[in-house]
Amino acid sequence: MPANAHQERPSLTELGRVLMSGGVLTSDWAPSFAAVPRAAFLPDLMWPYDMRTGQSVPVSRTDDPETWYGYADSDAPVVTQWDDGTHTGPAPGELSTSSASMPSVVFSMLRDLDVRPDSRVLEIGTGTGWNAALLAHRLGPGNVVSVEVDEAVATAARTALNCFGLPVRVVHGDGIEGDPAGAPYDRIIATCGLRSIPYTWIEQCRPGGVVVAPWGTHYGNGDAVARLTVADNGKSATGPFTGPVEFMKARAQRRPPVRHADYVPGSVADGDESSTTVTEDQFLSGRFSPQEFVLGLGVRDCVRAVAAKEDGTRAVWFYGLSDRSWACAQFRDEDTTRVWQSGPRKLWDETEAAHRWWEEQGRPGFTRFGLTVTADGENVWLDSQSTPVPTA
Repeated sequence: MPANAHQERPSLTELGRVLMSGGVLTSDWAPSFAAVPRAAFLPDLMWPYDMRTGQSVPVSRTDDPETWYGYADSDAPVVTQWDDGTHTGPAPGELSTSSASMPSVVFSMLRDLDVRPDSRVLEIGTGTGWNAALLAHRLGPGNVVSVEVDEAVATAARTALNCFGLPVRVVHGDGIEGDPAGAPYDRIIATCGLRSIPYTWIEQCRPGGVVVAPWGTHYGNGDAVARLTVADNGKSATGPFTGPVEFMKARAQRRPPVRHADYVPGSVADGDESSTTVTEDQFLSGRFSPQEFVLGLGVRDCVRAVAAKEDGTRAVWFYGLSDRSWACAQFRDEDTTRVWQSGPRKLWDETEAAHRWWEEQGRPGFTRFGLTVTADGENVWLDSQSTPVPTA
């Protein structure tokens, strides 16, 4: 349908007001928000994340259109595919593998992208096609190319974009490779979480161009949005992180599976025991805390797992990805924290050192950190490129 054919809904108007008042929907993107509703790109059966219950719930437009549109016009993420497409039925699957992001996240990243009227944009991760549609409404469909790794998702997005009157070129392929045939681009934006930004994207972006991508470490599932500017010589890109997000990870960069029994076949007591004065409140600071981000920077190739609290005790586990090193910190409400470690790496010692460094720097937030990408790899820094974040 034409971009102006949808009916205005009170819930959509309220969402726009919330996004504008929060500063994420800027005046230059407001016309695209009004003309391109997320609802036009969502499937009949979807699984929005219910903020009250902390769970994904199935909602059918056919069976309950009022609830369906209520979620479509809310600032909530919506899962649109489970288990790489093998899942069937209305109940949620095991692993969410495609989604429509929170509108607040979508527009904050579009704000970071800072497009110009003639910008050519490459999007990595088409998903539902809504993000590509917003870009196409502002820049024209011919200036937007989107790459999607899942063929069924790519086909559905292409159909939705064509039906909406914004025929963006949707490429079925691995976005890690970018789109060499269409390069160079003025802007590149990724809608999937990365553990390494491909250098091919830097090569496919013009000097002075911008790459916006969620980036993080295997330590946790969280990401931070990196806004990188390509150097004048086109050989590198650097820039700050703008804030925390959490995206489904690029399929080529998903964390390897970690099985506890592969690391700890016997008892935790088989490890070397020690203690620490670090408390649970000091160490576990929340899902989008900069501390979690910093610990991941300092303790690379490590996965952290937080157990449920039982009888005033909480165990936090650390598993090395480069070997079978492991550690367990057992936090108690009123006692010294007991620690066990085993393997070539002393993972708790590394983690505690990263925590201490963050404290010594004045507990810096996300925007004081930045990322530089070159052909030789990546470097994360604090305040300037001359002060790299120490890693174990």
